Amino acid sequence: MFAFITAIGSPVYSATNAETTKPDVQLTKEQKQELSALHKDILTKKKEVISKYVEYGVMSEEKGKKITSRMEKRYQMMEQNGFIPRWEPKHSHQ
Repeated sequence: MFAFITAIGSPVYSATNAETTKPDVQLTKEQKQELSALHKDILTKKKEVISKYVEYGVMSEEKGKKITSRMEKRYQMMEQNGFIPRWEPKHSHQ
């Protein structure tokens, strides 16, 4: 019960306009290239993990393809946004 009260009274997350809008930051070409390389490495590793889950029978090949497709789309969105993440909540709980 204490944790519940603490979580409600704690201003850890509040969805304000300043937090949900894209920051006015322009990354340099070099910064974008570095972030691109990091994201590609992460994507490659995640695909390897999904591939192992398929290989070990934890998930179907179809589900594995669906997951990797979503990950690739996410990477493309990051690339389109100049590797500046969008942390906008999907649903408003107000």
